[in-house]
Amino acid sequence: MAFDLSAISKTKNDRPVFAILYGTSGVGKTTVASQADAPVFIQTEDGAGSLDLNAFPIAQSYDEVLEAISSLYGDHKFKTLVLDSLDHLEPLIWKKVCADNNVKTIEQLTFGKGYTLALDLWRELLQAMRGLREKKKMHIILIAHHALRKFSDPEHEQVDRYEIKLNSKASALVQESCDMVLFCKHKNITKKEDTGFGNSRTRGISTGKRVMCTTETPSYVAKNRFGLPDELDLSWSALAAALNPTPVTTQAKG
Repeated sequence: MAFDLSAISKTKNDRPVFAILYGTSGVGKTTVASQADAPVFIQTEDGAGSLDLNAFPIAQSYDEVLEAISSLYGDHKFKTLVLDSLDHLEPLIWKKVCADNNVKTIEQLTFGKGYTLALDLWRELLQAMRGLREKKKMHIILIAHHALRKFSDPEHEQVDRYEIKLNSKASALVQESCDMVLFCKHKNITKKEDTGFGNSRTRGISTGKRVMCTTETPSYVAKNRFGLPDELDLSWSALAAALNPTPVTTQAKG
């Protein structure tokens, strides 16, 4: 069948962001999300601290999370949905799988079937959130903690790598669904010190700065689809500025 070439048009990715912020406890993930445009939080843990947030009651079940997302398809003033956190949501998903299959633990479903069934629920949630982005033009920010796991590939020796604290199948699915996976951390430097007698030691020193890493390395999982700098200050304003840089104008000579 011949294709009508007049139907070809340029694409422009100006949709709201769909991002994961993950990292160590207390680094400032929730604070960054709270700086986004008119955020509303779906919490599966009490991780807000002293922050003053617009938030649903802390969810006690998978169904409550899904109902909260569904309610945002109605009229409201919010421009960003924040889910805090993914790793506290996962046990609620497993609990739902167990209840639906009349077992006490997800491990009772043999050959990994329980984790496969859990993926169906993850897909349902992700689809509901994608719908908010498309229909309500909302930013979606998913917060998670980190896990330190062994990692190796043909190009590197085995190393400890920071990853999202989820079952590996769920983690892969959620990462695939997002435009950005940003690793949030305290920025440290190393300094080699002479300890005498020809010996030395390497000491880690905190710079007091917190950053988000946007590009994967052997040390941590990260990605972005926007050509961002490898590292940004840990703030919503820094991310927004990198996503929408101010055009450079030049004056005409005359």
